[in-house]
Amino acid sequence: MLDFGRDICGHLAFAERREWLVTNSIGGYAMGTIANLPTRRYHGLLFAALKPPLGRTLLLAKLDETATYDGRVYPLGASRWAPPSPTLPQEWGKGQQAVEPTGFQHLERFRLEGSTPVWTFACADALLEKRVWMQHGANTTYIRYDLRRATAPLALSIKALVNYRDHHGNTHAGDWQMAIEPVPHGLRVTPFKQVGSRSETCHYYLLSDRAEVTPQHEWYRNYFLSLEAYRGLDALDDNLYAGLFTATLRLGESLTIVASTEAHLVGAGPAPARLAPGQARALASGTPTAIEHLALVADQFIVGRALPDDPDGRTVIAGYPWFGDWGRDTMISLPGLTLVTGRHDVAERILRTFARFVDQGMLPNRFPDEGERPEYNTVDATLWYFEAIRATHAATHDDALLRDLFLVLQEIVEWHLRGTRYNIHMDPADGLLYAGEPGVQLTWMDAKVGDWVVTPRMGKPVEVNALWYNALHCMADFARRLGKPVERYDGLAQQARAGFARFWNETAGYCYDVIDGPNGHDAALRPNQLLAVSLPHSPLDARQQRAVVDVCGRRLLTSHGLRSLAPSDPAYIGHYGGDQRQRDAAYHQGTVWAWLIGPFVTAHLRVYADRRRARAFLPPLFRHLADHGVGSISEIFDGEPPFRPRGCIAQAWSVAELLRAWHITRDAD
Repeated sequence: MLDFGRDICGHLAFAERREWLVTNSIGGYAMGTIANLPTRRYHGLLFAALKPPLGRTLLLAKLDETATYDGRVYPLGASRWAPPSPTLPQEWGKGQQAVEPTGFQHLERFRLEGSTPVWTFACADALLEKRVWMQHGANTTYIRYDLRRATAPLALSIKALVNYRDHHGNTHAGDWQMAIEPVPHGLRVTPFKQVGSRSETCHYYLLSDRAEVTPQHEWYRNYFLSLEAYRGLDALDDNLYAGLFTATLRLGESLTIVASTEAHLVGAGPAPARLAPGQARALASGTPTAIEHLALVADQFIVGRALPDDPDGRTVIAGYPWFGDWGRDTMISLPGLTLVTGRHDVAERILRTFARFVDQGMLPNRFPDEGERPEYNTVDATLWYFEAIRATHAATHDDALLRDLFLVLQEIVEWHLRGTRYNIHMDPADGLLYAGEPGVQLTWMDAKVGDWVVTPRMGKPVEVNALWYNALHCMADFARRLGKPVERYDGLAQQARAGFARFWNETAGYCYDVIDGPNGHDAALRPNQLLAVSLPHSPLDARQQRAVVDVCGRRLLTSHGLRSLAPSDPAYIGHYGGDQRQRDAAYHQGTVWAWLIGPFVTAHLRVYADRRRARAFLPPLFRHLADHGVGSISEIFDGEPPFRPRGCIAQAWSVAELLRAWHITRDAD
């Protein structure tokens, strides 16, 4: 489906803005640009999850290939350098960067086969294909070269550049020495370096099925990472040239290089290097190609989170490259990633896994990279848990799941009634949830820089109380299903619905974003109120529901999702960029979020009951599959045209909500 020719591949500006991603189902990944030129600290061929699904560490940074065919040399790799560097003359101007080599000029074609990236290089009449994939459940990356067309032998010379750093960091090597040792079929790399708080040594391996391997030890310094510079971060990185792999291919022959933490591969060798086919998904006949592809891509986000007594625990990586597993993102993403794609067993496994982490009536917000205790600074993740369980039960009718989790859900409600962390509690006066303390960000609009909470939203946020009302209805329905008393939950839901009337701003014609805050009611026009329409149980009447959908459509909707703040607001920021403070200031102050297309389409369908009309909002995001993270959906976009993609190249809830929105409008055609 996604196939690019020289019009994209041969132009650096187009090729380096398009990125590819492969994953291994335990949190590890490989990622880069079509141009094979790294622009982020997160670009590399093996980021191993040393403490799955986190502890992600760069091991193999890149392979720089050179082909020699009929006496002519064809460099296939590419890098951008800041001086001084191994490939630039000493007299190169201070502060300038240069691209050398420029192998993308020989790139005839780039495509995805399923989720596997494939490059085709043209060297005169020879065509050389390159594929990258990861082994399911292992920190192992395969890179295979196939000579598809030639009238003479083609010699390959491949430099392996390695590292050993946290994926959020940079390497400035100094006099750091690694141990590079020959082993059967390749090399063993011993970094002898601490990563974060981890001081243990990690051996890893570079192996080949047929190449001659020569150990090296030379630091290549001052790779310039342009997107890190754009983000206001350290843009220079060093990688170690650790080994040279050479082989000669004839027509129809292949060469495979493997990077792995798996010691057993040393004795056995990397062959056979078989591609792991993607799993077909149970989708309706006539499903668009874009949806079939997204159903396959959904697997990239579902990873293992083993527990001491449950090695099959599951969770969701919120986004690649920099997010781990977050409670809120997991619950919002669950229906689209698992139920729409027919993975009901995975949905139940995720729900059971997170039940183990409920503490004081709260789901974790996130699991830190370094393995500390989970963080619980979220008010809405726990409420999304009820909706994820409701959706799963609606798909499976599995009463055993409800029975097993009902006591956990009861405990959650009780904690919210009597009060839990961060002043989260039900106000007995109106039945609504209050949440917040100074200096804490609890809703999904959670940007914080130092002590500055950009959108604190202390008080009673509109989407939190829509979720609370929905959760109470879910509890009443679950209790009825299981033959348990329902009166209390019905009563609490009725009280919350009556209290929710306080959100309606009759003058503006839409809902307040927050009520009872430190400065009173917040009338900013934001998309959060859509949840009061899109969730199965709505506390708004039909007139109010339509007014919310219309105002959000007219003032917040864009081609790629909804703005987080109306452009008419004085606090609106239409461009997401700059250093961390500038970016976080814009994150929820106008930036477009793709995941919000799900609630918008759901709410629009509820109000207008027209599947064809609701589905018409989705095609621009289908076309976005050819940009940024090729084959996936970005996290965010600028608030102003042309709505350029920003943030993570592959975001779980963006993919999931697009799948879910397509699913609920499936009878449109």
